[in-house]
Amino acid sequence: MRIAFLGPVGTYGEQAAQAFAQLEQWETPELLPQTGIRAVIQALAAGRVDAAVVPVENSVEGGVTASLDALWEHPELEISRAVVLPIRHALVGSGSVDGVSEVLSHPQALAQCSLWLSNNLPNALQLPTSSTAEAARMVAGSHFRAAIASQQAAKDHGLKELAYPINDVAGNCTRFLLLRQGERNWHGELASLAFSLQANQPGALLKALACFAHRGLNMSRIESRPSKREMGEYIFFVDLELPDGPESLHQAMEELRPLCEHLAVFGAYPMTQL
Repeated sequence: MRIAFLGPVGTYGEQAAQAFAQLEQWETPELLPQTGIRAVIQALAAGRVDAAVVPVENSVEGGVTASLDALWEHPELEISRAVVLPIRHALVGSGSVDGVSEVLSHPQALAQCSLWLSNNLPNALQLPTSSTAEAARMVAGSHFRAAIASQQAAKDHGLKELAYPINDVAGNCTRFLLLRQGERNWHGELASLAFSLQANQPGALLKALACFAHRGLNMSRIESRPSKREMGEYIFFVDLELPDGPESLHQAMEELRPLCEHLAVFGAYPMTQL
């Protein structure tokens, strides 16, 4: 099995990929780091890997927009499993906390540690990177730069742990998706889909959501993203709980489809709390 994830080594995405491999009982998988979330999904869409792992939602900062946008661009992909990974950030570097004038990390990690940074490094310049592990790689050997990354990333890049944990919310966690090519699975505790509406008019979204409500399908998440075609036009991403099997989901999709300009069903899947 070849699994693409957001690299380099030491990211939370790599931890999630290892967890998926254990859950799927894949022996000796080949983990292939990619530069950027879009590159992870494109590697799967192009057939260069067998599976892809991407973050989709953080309990503090909400949806990961790069993943949502890339999923919408590749409706042929299916979600086969999800894991919820606890996130425990560390400040890592080669110098000391007192000498840090620049902090590098993924924008989500910087946001998740904003209060700690404000209280402990208020004058440090915050610089975004493509991943937390990439930030760790970039600060290696510097005495004025530090990174927000995992403890594993510190070990992988030979850095000292300057402070831990530094995330503002103790229960910080991220949901990762395992993406595959192939037939949709309709059995699972959650189902994910995305749709755009035929018309932007009063009650259009309410009518679409009623397809779920009167069948007792609870939405555990709804999020909108701009269509990027014109102002005021949106794509809606929805997660549905499926306590009673797939039949109600099939019925809801049949009712919803005529209301939509585009409808992408990414399938149903199990979710594991790590």
